Amino acid sequence: MKYYFNKMITGDFDDATKNVIEALKGEGFGILTEIDIKATLKAKLDVDFYNYKILGACNPPFAYKALLAEDKIGTMLPCNVILQEKTKGQVEVSAINPLASMQSINNKNLHAIGVEISTKLQRVIGQL
Repeated sequence: MKYYFNKMITGDFDDATKNVIEALKGEGFGILTEIDIKATLKAKLDVDFYNYKILGACNPPFAYKALLAEDKIGTMLPCNVILQEKTKGQVEVSAINPLASMQSINNKNLHAIGVEISTKLQRVIGQL
């Protein structure tokens, strides 16, 4: 089982970021964090890096259900979605596969939630 879902899209990096955020909203996710790796590495290490963003996506009703089912699941929240542009105009969008990370947790209630979140994230990636 792959630990992520991904898709290559063509276009501007900033436009791709906006489109991903909108697609996530369509599946009930909000963005809790947005980390610009390129800017962070430049500021902290003075190195140049390609466009790379990490979006911390959260679907509050499912996060709540997951926390009720397994109080340590917060170590795996939020669901990360990344965008990276190694070649100008070619943006790879990847999202975590929650089922891969949750398979080590022996909790039947959590598995059902993972299936639903996995399905939602696959739809997001698929519609880009």
